[in-house]
Amino acid sequence: MKAKAAFLLSALVPAGAALAQAQAPQPDHTFAFNAGAISDYRYRGISQSRLRPALQGGVDYTHASGLYLGAWASSIRWIKDGGGGADAELDLYGGWRFPAGPLGLDLGVLTYNYPGHELATSPNTQEGYVAASWGPATLKYSHAFSNLFGFANSKNSYYLDLSASFDLGRGWSLVPHVGHQKVKNNDPSSYTDYAVTLNKDFGKGLSASAAWVDTDSNGVYLSPGGKNLGRSGLVLGVKYAF
Repeated sequence: MKAKAAFLLSALVPAGAALAQAQAPQPDHTFAFNAGAISDYRYRGISQSRLRPALQGGVDYTHASGLYLGAWASSIRWIKDGGGGADAELDLYGGWRFPAGPLGLDLGVLTYNYPGHELATSPNTQEGYVAASWGPATLKYSHAFSNLFGFANSKNSYYLDLSASFDLGRGWSLVPHVGHQKVKNNDPSSYTDYAVTLNKDFGKGLSASAAWVDTDSNGVYLSPGGKNLGRSGLVLGVKYAF
């Protein structure tokens, strides 16, 4: 019956129009923009905004070959808290996504920049990464080519991230995650983080998220007031993509 219905539908479409639809080329160049707000900017489980809200936004370029470039920015507080002056983070990245048998691979580089910082050891960080996806699961390894986020003598630190994305239907998805941050030559600052995120896509570019985040950092990352920046908490966000 499905084949018959498809045949009857095709009979209603002019042959030239059907052929044009079948051969419609995909764009070689795609640009996407996003802007949003979040109740607490957590990165690898640690608050970058002193457990307070942050504004964020970015732009992405993708080529049909799988090559991509992007820039993303967020308001932050942790460098100012350390007497460093900067109140924003700017990330620049680029890479290549491509299939390899049953896997989807992603190879890239990323630089975290903190314009105007005054810290003695630069927080600016350069990383390379490789990610492999199979079904809903993704395993990603990130390696620091520079000192990591202002830690002295921390070159060759790494972060290992395992996550999955499950489509629950009607625009809902569930994303569990576990990651481990190794800070080279600074074992007390190394830790494991966990998160479970529920996402809702409302259509027309609007989406929202709710994430439960936690770490075992044991109070190593503290605000000036002594608050644990890696403590467990609920993080709410909203984003508009266009």
